[in-house]
Amino acid sequence: MIAKQAVHKLFFALWPDDGVRQALLRLQQPVHGRLIPPEKLHLTMAFLGQQPAEAMPVLLDILHATHVPPLQLTVDCYGYFKRPQIAWAGTSAPPSGLLAAQGELMSRLEAAGFSAATHGQFKPHITLAREAQEAPADFSGVPVVWNVQGLALVESMPDGRYVPLAQNRPIDV
Repeated sequence: MIAKQAVHKLFFALWPDDGVRQALLRLQQPVHGRLIPPEKLHLTMAFLGQQPAEAMPVLLDILHATHVPPLQLTVDCYGYFKRPQIAWAGTSAPPSGLLAAQGELMSRLEAAGFSAATHGQFKPHITLAREAQEAPADFSGVPVVWNVQGLALVESMPDGRYVPLAQNRPIDV
């Protein structure tokens, strides 16, 4: 009998602390659809999907090698992806450091032979609801200021939980 190979459903994300997570919950108030539970709110940098357990050391190396500068994200706008019916919150002016970190991450993944799904050009966002029938109303609340604490490698568990496996920290240059 052949043993079943262990696989992990993985993604790289910016993972908010509890204070930011609570502030992001406020942004869900005008949103209609299946709301994302608070413990799952994050900003995906690269989705890897199913990966064999043997890939974990390489992915951890990529995580720790990717430069994430100190970042402050101002979450100040809503958006909507029509085809997957996703209502989201984002930043109207993504910092150049965020875009550079995501580009570096994608380059490192590609160089190591990984194909990360980005669904087109990177559009930094926090998914607030799935099965949303329409875009949220215009943003009129208080923006959420998020001091990014680094990049995380996260596993999507079979029971639906998201578990950060490891995190790097911003590096001042």
